[in-house]
Amino acid sequence: MSREIRIACAAIAGILVLYFGMNFLKGKRVLSTDSTYYVKFSNISGLSASNPVFANGFQVGVVNSVIYDYHHNGDVVVQLSANPSLRIPRNSTAEIESDMMGNVKMNLVMNHSEQEFLQPGDTLTGSVNAGMMGKVAEMVPAIERVLPKLDSIMASLNALLADPAVAQTLHNARDVSEQLTTTTAQLNVLLGNVNHRLPGMMDKMDATLANAQQISGQLTGVDFTATFAKVDQTLDKVNHFTQQLSNPNGTLGLLLSDPSMYHNLNQTLLSTDSLLVNLRQHPKRYVHFSLFGRKDN
Repeated sequence: MSREIRIACAAIAGILVLYFGMNFLKGKRVLSTDSTYYVKFSNISGLSASNPVFANGFQVGVVNSVIYDYHHNGDVVVQLSANPSLRIPRNSTAEIESDMMGNVKMNLVMNHSEQEFLQPGDTLTGSVNAGMMGKVAEMVPAIERVLPKLDSIMASLNALLADPAVAQTLHNARDVSEQLTTTTAQLNVLLGNVNHRLPGMMDKMDATLANAQQISGQLTGVDFTATFAKVDQTLDKVNHFTQQLSNPNGTLGLLLSDPSMYHNLNQTLLSTDSLLVNLRQHPKRYVHFSLFGRKDN
């Protein structure tokens, strides 16, 4: 083999290796039987060839090319190749999704309620899923409206914190906290003393309960029938004595009910008192003493 032929073969082999290597790096499979589908987008949001295509989180294909449709309102048609075993139900859609790192991928949203499937070469409808960054972008207008109010709130908060009354309140709160700490320590000491004296108190309580049980036992042995009978007899005697006092024919009854007896008794007492006074003042009128046994007239 001549030198020229060897150089030509090496050049052809290099070209083939370069071609297959470039397609391999792009994710394309040359000499494959992948099915080709088309997706129409109004905005591809940075999608380009070699971006992966996923279905239910699993890569099922790759984007082959992106074609701008100059004849239909500027739509963008994306050609993708998928595994020939993939069956896409009708009315399924595709959406473009970007992560926070800027990586773009295409997701096939399967419509599993359909029983019919697309054929290779059919076209799907595509949309853009903004994802987390899109939601953040939607929140930006609301955040912009809130910022002036937030500034006003911060200004009011600064004015409130600058008020000396707030500092005094915080100082009082610190004093209250210290007092609570001291009170808690004293309460712990008190509880410790109570716990220390609790066994003695329990012993005294047991002794009191024992005495109560002893008294209860003694009361159990008392003949309450005989005791109440004696009480009844005493009450009968008191009742009889009361009846005698109430009887106007008795001595005590007359004394209590007859005013003449009261007056006579009172007059007698007065006479007796007068006699005693006269006897004390003139004893010789009533007592005579003589050595010769004679008394004077």
